[in-house]
Amino acid sequence: MPTRNGQQEYNGRISFASTRSVLDFPDFLAVQLKSFSDFVQADVLAEDRQSQGLQAVFNSHFPIEDSRQRYKLEFLHYSMDAPMHSMEECIAQGLTYSVPLKATLRLSAQDDDDDDDPEESVEQEVYLGIIPQMTPRGSFVINGAERVVVSQLHRSPGVFFGQSTHPNGTKLYSARVIPIRGSWIEFSTDVQNVLWVYLDRKKKLPVTTLLRGLGHSSTQEIVTVFELADRVQSNTKRNFKRGIGRALAISVIVSVKVAEHIDEDTGEILEEEFADKVLLPAGHELTEENYLLFKEHGVTELFVMRKDADDDDAQDNSTLLKTIDKDPTTNQKQALQYIYRRLRETDHDAPDEDVARRELMRMFSRIDLGEVGRHRINKRLELNVESENRSLEAHHIIDIVTAIAKKLVALRSGEGSPDDIDHLSNRRVRTVGEQLGQQYSLGLARMARTIRERMNLRDADLLTPQDLVNERTVRSVINTYFGTSQLSQFMDQTNPL
Repeated sequence: MPTRNGQQEYNGRISFASTRSVLDFPDFLAVQLKSFSDFVQADVLAEDRQSQGLQAVFNSHFPIEDSRQRYKLEFLHYSMDAPMHSMEECIAQGLTYSVPLKATLRLSAQDDDDDDDPEESVEQEVYLGIIPQMTPRGSFVINGAERVVVSQLHRSPGVFFGQSTHPNGTKLYSARVIPIRGSWIEFSTDVQNVLWVYLDRKKKLPVTTLLRGLGHSSTQEIVTVFELADRVQSNTKRNFKRGIGRALAISVIVSVKVAEHIDEDTGEILEEEFADKVLLPAGHELTEENYLLFKEHGVTELFVMRKDADDDDAQDNSTLLKTIDKDPTTNQKQALQYIYRRLRETDHDAPDEDVARRELMRMFSRIDLGEVGRHRINKRLELNVESENRSLEAHHIIDIVTAIAKKLVALRSGEGSPDDIDHLSNRRVRTVGEQLGQQYSLGLARMARTIRERMNLRDADLLTPQDLVNERTVRSVINTYFGTSQLSQFMDQTNPL
């Protein structure tokens, strides 16, 4: 400080130079470096590698079989050699700083003539192109230029509820199940208060049809699961009187015989054909005379509008009751055939019920929720499924569909609020390792298609993995990604001069 007459003069400045650092600066490149390291697992032995990154990509696309299941190509492990050029050489000569990727594959061949013979197998190491190697600075050297892969902020997988307004003023509610991979499943209400589900974004059907196909076969099961109505026994007149004066919640449907086939020689009935008939429609107010009608057709159980329901509950129930009324099916077999026709976009039924069920489950089997998606669905829908279980199985799907239908009905009655898709809690960061995994998965999927075609065309016994694999498909995807993707950018190198 300057002094005047031997005394210090205060100039109003405060020095923080002596302040001690509380926390050390973190390694800002650690996110990129760790993500790439977890993707390649270069320092881990082949048998000790976890099912993540490149290992998970190979596991998801192998084994590959031809249409006749004569050949099977299995993945054993992959390996990476040392870089062919140093980083400085690549920058100087305009090369890509990379390491060769090789995979050990096993091709098994089954003899068509004798299925009892053991399979003949050939193991071979196959070259699958290069993997651009990350530098210690978290960048890549591509054709002599230093580039960086920017982390992407994208919509998190899970289930999201939304609200919109129809031009006539009606509020519409929707839900979307967004997976990491596979088709979206969407739910929405319409102006007539019917709840629809969209499979693969365009195949539209009532949500109760999907519930029937998944296992809730009868209307009684659906009504019971959602607690839509009161149950009234009609086996005795005394029990039936409890329902007199109350409206039917669902239509009373009976099966009536419409035709029968008789053996002309023996007179024996070979086959009988039945059809569903609406005995009384939903909304019909029960009277004493209806008891004899039910007794004649053997109806022993009815569902009537809930007696203690207030206006909000009645509004809640109407959504699903109207959906049941709009449902063109009445049992699981009809629902599976209806869904099969919608998925295949055809007018023809499936050969049998099992084929229709496999078609439905095949669509769900392609859906991968990811650990994040499974966790968010569990939390939002109050379910309890293991986070490691990323796929959609039948009993998981039915729980999810039921929970979403209940949430949409609750939203319509004013309980809860829709999700803000732009909120950061509904987004996640996709780092470099995950992005590279996505690109290699795309390349391997194309390569697998080519392998199957070659398996079907080649009948020679001397077929090897080297003959089937074409690394150009994988290489072109990776080159395109690093060269033209918006997420692959030149690294800013500011000249201090």
